Amino acid sequence: MYAVDDVSPGDVLSHTEMCARENKNLQAGMHYRIAPTHSVLLMSTRKGAPYTDDVLEDGQVLVYEGHDVPRSEANPDPKTVDQPLFTPKGTPTQNGRFYRAAESFRNGESAVELVRVYEKVRPGIWVYNGVFRLADAWQESDGNRLVCKYRLEATDDETPASETSNGDLEHTRVIPSTVKREVWMRDGGQCVECGSDENLHFDHIIPYSLGGSSLTSENVQLLCAKHNLAKHDRIQ
Repeated sequence: MYAVDDVSPGDVLSHTEMCARENKNLQAGMHYRIAPTHSVLLMSTRKGAPYTDDVLEDGQVLVYEGHDVPRSEANPDPKTVDQPLFTPKGTPTQNGRFYRAAESFRNGESAVELVRVYEKVRPGIWVYNGVFRLADAWQESDGNRLVCKYRLEATDDETPASETSNGDLEHTRVIPSTVKREVWMRDGGQCVECGSDENLHFDHIIPYSLGGSSLTSENVQLLCAKHNLAKHDRIQ
C-alpha cells in the first residue's frame, strides 16, 4: 500500500487507498475544495461510463463533464435535464462551485484552483492522474440538454497561488485510458519485473522527456514501486 503522502501520477490505487489519501469516502465524482489546498475529481472514459470525459493534447488537457441532477420522482431520467449549477434552494451544486472557481480565475479575480484527478480504469482499480489547473468552464448542448464542461490543464506544481510550471511535465501527461486498460490486461495487473501486484505504477519505458510516447501501449508498462524507483535511478 502506498503511504498517504507518497503518491505520484501514474500510481495504481485501490478505492480504500484513494479515500485514505483524501481523508474522505469518495463516492460522488466531484469534490470542490475537499481540502484547503485542492479539489478532487473522479473520472472515467471506460465504456458505459455515465459521463463523457476526454483526454486531449497528448495528456496535457482533460475535459471533464459535470454531473446530473439526482434521480428522483420529479426527475426520473436525469439525462433529459440540464446539468444544474444551483440547487432548487439557490445554493451552488458541485457543478456550480467548480464553474464559479473557473470563471473567477478566468476573470482574474482569484488564483487558479488546483484539482487532483483520479481515474477509474477497472472495477476497484484507480490511477492517480496528477494535479491539474482548473482553467475554464462552459455549458454546451449534448443534443438533448445543457451539460457543464471543465478544462483542466496539467501542472507539476501543487502550490495553489502559482502558475503552471514551464519545466518538464513528463509525470503530468496522462496516459489515455485505452492504453492503461490494454497495458493492465497485457501485464496481468503485475509488475513486469517481479510479478508483484502491490504498489503498481504505469511507467513510460522511454521517458516522455526522451521522446517516449504516452499514446501507445508498447511504451507503457506496469512496475512496482521498487522497480520503478530502480529504473529512474538508472536513468539519472
